[in-house]
Amino acid sequence: MTEGHLRILGFEKEESLGLTNDEPEFYYYIKEITKGLTFITNTDDEARDDGWYVEFFDIDIPVRYYDYDKVKSLFDLIKDGTRK
Repeated sequence: MTEGHLRILGFEKEESLGLTNDEPEFYYYIKEITKGLTFITNTDDEARDDGWYVEFFDIDIPVRYYDYDKVKSLFDLIKDGTRK
């Protein structure tokens, strides 16, 4: 998955600033569907080695997806299930 795919899916970039300067130390992406249902990516330095992945945020067992089409399908299913 690419950073472009993450932006298409609606993820927002979050930067972690270094302790000694205002330059970003690393960054990642995050997308909150609703309170309690948030997705997060790995960091840019991890992505250089293994590629970008998306996982559920703040759960005990990691559930990760590396494929854009699978993440898009997951988001489409969630969107379909939350329609009123």
